[in-house]
Amino acid sequence: MDIERKHAELIDLFVKQAAVLDGPALAGLVLEASSHPSLFAFSEILSVPNLAKLEGTLYSSSLDVLRLFAYGTWSDYKCNAGSLPALSFDQVRKLKQLSVLTLAETNKVLPYDQLMQELDVSNVRELEDFLINECMHAGIVRGKLDQLSRCFEVQFAAGRDLRPEQLNSMIQTLAHCWFSLNSYNTSFLKRNDIQLISLLGVCFQALPM
Repeated sequence: MDIERKHAELIDLFVKQAAVLDGPALAGLVLEASSHPSLFAFSEILSVPNLAKLEGTLYSSSLDVLRLFAYGTWSDYKCNAGSLPALSFDQVRKLKQLSVLTLAETNKVLPYDQLMQELDVSNVRELEDFLINECMHAGIVRGKLDQLSRCFEVQFAAGRDLRPEQLNSMIQTLAHCWFSLNSYNTSFLKRNDIQLISLLGVCFQALPM
């Protein structure tokens, strides 16, 4: 919880800074945010109106970089490297960390071969060092390295920013959970269950329709 609180405070700090900056200063903030070792969510920064004003300016590539870190992967960068700025060492590491999170969204058993290909890692030792030192120690994933089966078994992975097109699906899922749970007779539910229903209701009402 302490990690989550610090992460939220960090996002809030960058959002407040982005709200009062423009041009080269805002581009510098994007570089700082995308290099920060403890920041792994970018959509709130991306939603600051000043960022949209970079579109069509000399600094529009900074907006593209922020979108990449919010929703993209290392493979996405390689496919579009010709139209994006060169990334620093810290940015490359961050984007590869985010790529692991993306893979973990859909599969809890990640083969080493797939990870090495996605991350441009040449050997198992380098891959395992990255997973341990840059992912697990950072608190963004937990799991087991299975050297015999050559795979990483994901036990926990932090969520990434939702793409705009994913919002409708999330709204539908929350709505289904809300209406299904709310239909139960609350006398048969535990206190935690009732709190969950209330939380789902708040989340559902807060989502854009």
